[in-house]
Amino acid sequence: MKLTELFRPENIRQGVCFSSKKRLFESIAHFVVEQLHCDKGEQACFECLFNREKLGNSGLGNGVAMPKAKLPADATNKALAVFMQLETPIDYDAQDGKPVDLVFAVLVPEKQCQTYIPVLSALTEKLADKNFLKQLRSAKSAEEIWQIFEIVDQMPESTEALPEDNA
Repeated sequence: MKLTELFRPENIRQGVCFSSKKRLFESIAHFVVEQLHCDKGEQACFECLFNREKLGNSGLGNGVAMPKAKLPADATNKALAVFMQLETPIDYDAQDGKPVDLVFAVLVPEKQCQTYIPVLSALTEKLADKNFLKQLRSAKSAEEIWQIFEIVDQMPESTEALPEDNA
């Protein structure tokens, strides 16, 4: 699974601020509805994210979260992913107790959920790479984040780690 196949450059936000997980989810919902070019559905999208979160915390540890939700089948025929690098970490009730500053939100058409299980699993594996996370945290723009995604995508599957940043 390539990050550049799941994400798009216009779906990356760098240095954004939120006061809570709820505000983060509201922003993701707003952004998704905007991307789908619909006039309504922001509340429904927020509720999908929020209700899915009630089933299990999407905090992966190490300051990373991957909120997920189902989109109505008539909204889109492919997953929509949003990446947000937060300027200030927020309390996320993650299992490791660490606040979250990197958010990989993935919203999948409800009739394609089974199709995306391997994609979510592969993304979770990538998010365990501490050097990758370090690079994302130090990025100063959405363009730089996109370049990091492109570099990771060019690496062989078995060694998907970014070169060490010795700066």
